[in-house]
Amino acid sequence: GEHEFTVPPLALPKRTHLPAIEVLSQYASVALFLERALAIKPDLVITRANIQAIATICVRLDGLPLAIELAAARVKLLPPAALLQQLTHRFELLTGGARNAPERQQTMRNTVAWSYNLLDEAEQRLFRLLSVFVGGSTLEAIAAVSSTVTGGTGSLLDALASLIDKSWLQQSGQEEEEARFVMLETIREYGLEMLASTEEIGVARQAHATYYLALAEAAEPEYAGSRQAAWLERLEREHDNLRAVMLWTLERVRAEEVTFRKELGLRLGGALRRFWIVQGHWSEGQLFLERALTDSEEVEASVRANALIALANLVGQDDYERAEAMCQKCLLLCRELGYQPGIAYILYLLAWAARDREDYAAERSFAGEALALFRQLGDQESIAWSLFALASADIIQREYSSAYPLIAESQALFREQNNRSGVAWSLYQLARAYLESEGYSATMQAALEESLALWKELGDPRGTALTLCLSGQAALIQGNTELARSQIEEGLHICREIKDQQGTALALILSGQVHALQGEEITAYHLYEESLALARETKQRWIIAACLEGLAMMLARWSELVRATRLWGKAEALRDAVHVPIPPIEYLDYESSLAPVRERLGEKAFAAAWAEGQTMTLERVLSARGEETISSTPMRAETPPLPTYPAGLTAREVQVLRLVVQGLTNTEIAETLGLSEKTIAHHLTHIFNKTTTENRAAAVAFAFRHGLA
Repeated sequence: GEHEFTVPPLALPKRTHLPAIEVLSQYASVALFLERALAIKPDLVITRANIQAIATICVRLDGLPLAIELAAARVKLLPPAALLQQLTHRFELLTGGARNAPERQQTMRNTVAWSYNLLDEAEQRLFRLLSVFVGGSTLEAIAAVSSTVTGGTGSLLDALASLIDKSWLQQSGQEEEEARFVMLETIREYGLEMLASTEEIGVARQAHATYYLALAEAAEPEYAGSRQAAWLERLEREHDNLRAVMLWTLERVRAEEVTFRKELGLRLGGALRRFWIVQGHWSEGQLFLERALTDSEEVEASVRANALIALANLVGQDDYERAEAMCQKCLLLCRELGYQPGIAYILYLLAWAARDREDYAAERSFAGEALALFRQLGDQESIAWSLFALASADIIQREYSSAYPLIAESQALFREQNNRSGVAWSLYQLARAYLESEGYSATMQAALEESLALWKELGDPRGTALTLCLSGQAALIQGNTELARSQIEEGLHICREIKDQQGTALALILSGQVHALQGEEITAYHLYEESLALARETKQRWIIAACLEGLAMMLARWSELVRATRLWGKAEALRDAVHVPIPPIEYLDYESSLAPVRERLGEKAFAAAWAEGQTMTLERVLSARGEETISSTPMRAETPPLPTYPAGLTAREVQVLRLVVQGLTNTEIAETLGLSEKTIAHHLTHIFNKTTTENRAAAVAFAFRHGLA
């Protein structure tokens, strides 16, 4: 008649930055902390900052009631924010329980130690070994580490079952997934202390690192096949363990261990390259590889070359200039080694770097050279990607007829390999080519739908975002503005989340078009402004031109005809410089916007303003006010005038300045506005320049003087 009933930890918030105090206080873990803290310190003031720190503390303590009570007792000495910082040494912090409680419950360490001492020797040993895993582990991983350390797995399943029965471990995992064994972080920390007190720690951590390196290297060839999504999901589940290995390879160790750890780290970084790129972990991969490559000359040259290739690939996601310099350095190394696969792949990366600096002739040259080498090597996947790169260069320069056969060959190869990511990208580019050249069609829609389904199946945020935006553009052409708005906003949200600046800039332009069509013209103008700021950071002149065209269209509606014409002139000059004309599908709307302005200004004045815009600097054309010589009757009388701000500040710059006045840091402003910190820094630089101030304090003073605060 016995039934087991699992007593879980107290309920925890899923996230710690919730909007209201009352929401967080409804979680049992937070409620317990507040109850005990207020009993000890009745004058504790509960603020939004405090409650978020308390929620984070509860999460870090795994919702364990005793740990939470012991932490709450410390508010007499430390405010919640300071208490949170001290949790890196939780067992030293979690002391001072109730004096009438049993001794084992007066500190967290005593409680855990008392239970640990009740385990038999084999259980204690397995528990210690399990503490090397972060975020859980599979039976396969546990068996690999255990056999390396102990020389055999013995009755591993029985020992694991016993630890689960005694609440040292929890079993998790969906039905279709391999079972995972998870340890609460508070318990794991104690296990690491016990492991560190034995001679097994070095062997255990090395075995852990070796297992996860083998896993990452086994995943690498799978990215091109049908099991790509499954392997990406598996690596994402093991991400905390992979991070632990990365940190282990960077630790300071004895001289005889340095080369081994360096080589293991560089091999791991090379193997994780595509995982980091597809899953959007660009910064993390860059930081690790930069540190791992430092003083790595003793590592085998081919291993270093692969790591350099991975770093260049990651850096190229958002900094093509630095990536190009790295590629050139790596190309020399690969040529010295005669490493043909490395040479071919670096040429492929140089093609994309050339694209980012808008040198499409160089892109075609590098991609063509890479394609020839890949054909010699018989690397079918890389042949497909090189064809894709060549097609992309044609599409951006509106040379659709030459792009179609390249996309077709690329897609056929991807389908042969069952490379779903490659198929998704080729379908996206095919849909884009059809949409830009011919407009909406059933063929285009079918390609879009298949591409989007594949991206969602793969869990690729960037591909999903770009395809959603293209779907929104297709809906816009069909006249379905509500669907267009929904899809574009979803794509924009994802681009912001993964900090894809170019994708964000393009999504903002599309969003501006939707808002303009729905009569929300002030909002549209600000969206074009925001896109322009991002486009200027990425230095993509054709995107800058598209932003100027959007701003010009808004200004023309408000009868600022000379300014609008200058912006159009500047946009044309930028497009001519990089040979990226307006897509055919957009040209009719473009001409429709120009025609009434040309008529109202007169051909001579229109041509003069256009020519002025072409020769002006970007800063000048954006700040110059036109001397309007036409009737003051606006083209859209119901449109409200665009607000003007002192010193030529834009609406977004004023928004940033007002948040500076509130005392927010760049990080906090970025989170509030959904922008990157780099974008905020860019806005602040413009604010300082325009207001002739040198720092935040002076800018705040300017804001108060001009009524902006």
